[in-house]
Amino acid sequence: MLTLRLVESYCCRLQRCFPSTSVPISVHCRTFGVTKSISADKNSIHRSNVQHFSLIKSNQDIPPLICADHGNYIQQRRCGYQKIQNRHLWIQTKTQISNQKLLGHYNHALLTSYRNINILSPKEILAVSPPFLQPYLRLIRFDKPIGSFLLWWPCSWSIGLATEAGHLPDLYIMSLFATGSFLMRGAGCIINDMWDKDFDKKVERTKLRPLASGELSMFQGLVCLAVNLSLSLAILLQLNLYSIILGASSMFLVISYPLAKRYTYWPQVMLGLTLNWGVLLSWAALRGSIEWPIILLYTACVLHTMTYDTIYSHQDKYDDMLIGVKSTALLMGHHTKLWLTGFGTMMVSGLTLTGYLCDQTWPYYTTVAAAAVHLAYQLYTVDLNNPDDCFAKFKSNSRLGFIIFVGIVLGTLLKPTVEKKSESEKAITAG
Repeated sequence: MLTLRLVESYCCRLQRCFPSTSVPISVHCRTFGVTKSISADKNSIHRSNVQHFSLIKSNQDIPPLICADHGNYIQQRRCGYQKIQNRHLWIQTKTQISNQKLLGHYNHALLTSYRNINILSPKEILAVSPPFLQPYLRLIRFDKPIGSFLLWWPCSWSIGLATEAGHLPDLYIMSLFATGSFLMRGAGCIINDMWDKDFDKKVERTKLRPLASGELSMFQGLVCLAVNLSLSLAILLQLNLYSIILGASSMFLVISYPLAKRYTYWPQVMLGLTLNWGVLLSWAALRGSIEWPIILLYTACVLHTMTYDTIYSHQDKYDDMLIGVKSTALLMGHHTKLWLTGFGTMMVSGLTLTGYLCDQTWPYYTTVAAAAVHLAYQLYTVDLNNPDDCFAKFKSNSRLGFIIFVGIVLGTLLKPTVEKKSESEKAITAG
C-alpha cells in the first residue's frame, strides 16, 4: 500500500506539472519480487500485476527514461542510475510532451532515487505525506536533512568532550540536542525564507520555495515558525538555568543572520556564530559554565562553517551578483581556495588544541588528522563553477562531523579516570 501511494504521488505530481495537458503515465514498481504497473492520465489510475521476479535477472541496470516527441524525431533523456536488487524500488516514467524545457525542468522531480522500500528517505516520506502537509515539510527543509546534521555534529562534539573520562555520552542529552537541532534548523529556514522571500523569487534554485512561490502565505509561515519555536523552548526548559539563558540569547543571531547578506560580504561569519551556538549550549548543559576548551572548539566550528558555506554559496554566485546579495564567494572570487585553506588550517589547529586542553587520547588526534585529509581533499577537488559539485562537497562535511565524533567518543573512553590518575600520582610519590 505504501508503494502504491508513493507511485500515485508521482503520477499526481506529473499531472500538476502539466495541468493543461492530458499526460499518459506508465510507472513500474518492483518491490519484493513482484512488479506492479500504474497507468494514469488526468482522469484515471488503475493497477495491474505483471511479470514475476523469477523471470527477471537481478542486479540489472535499469535506466530511468523520459521520451519527448518532437514530431519528426524522439529525443531521449537519461538520468544517472545504479545497480539495484529485486527488493529495491525503481520507478520508470515515460511521457510525451512537446515542451522540452518543461520536460527537463521536472525531470529530476519525477524520478526518485532508488531506495529499499523498508527504509524511506526523507524525500520519499515527503512524497507520501498528505498534500496539505508537504509545503510545510519543504518549508523546514525536511527533505534536505544535511542542514540538521551540520547543526547537530558540533553539538555532539561538545557533549562528547564534556563527558567524564571512561564514559559514553549521555544519550538523554544527545537526544535532546538532536531533536533541538532539527527544530531550530527548521525555525532558522522559516525565518530566512521570510526575510528573503523577494530575493528567492529571483534565484533559480530557490524560486519554488513555499513562501517565494506563494504556495504558503506569510501567516502560515508564522504559524509553522511558532510551532517550531514552541517545541524548541520545551526542549530548552529541560536544561539548567544557565543553559536556558544561553539558549534564549541565540535568538538574536537566528533572526539577524538573514540580514547580514544585505550589508556585508561576510554573512558566513554570522552563520557560523549562529549555527554552532549549540556547542556552547551543550557544554553548559553538562558542565554548568563556559570554559576555555569549549571556546576554542566553538571558534574551530565557526571556521568550519565558513569553509563549507563559502563552497555552498558558490552555487548562487551569479544570481547573487544580479540581485545584490553579498557572500564570501563573491568577495574571495578566484582566491577562494586559498582563503578556505587558511580557514581549514586554523580549524584543524583549534581542534588539536581543544583536544590537548581536554586531555584527549590518540583516537581523537587520529580522527582529527583524518578530518584534515578529508577537508584537504574537498578543497583540492571542488569545482567552484559547478553547482552540483559544490553541493556534493558541502554535503560531505556531514561525514567529516561523524569522523570527529567517533574520535571524541573513543578518545574519552580511553582517558584515565580521576581515580586512576590519583593512583598513578600516589605510585609516583611513593616511588
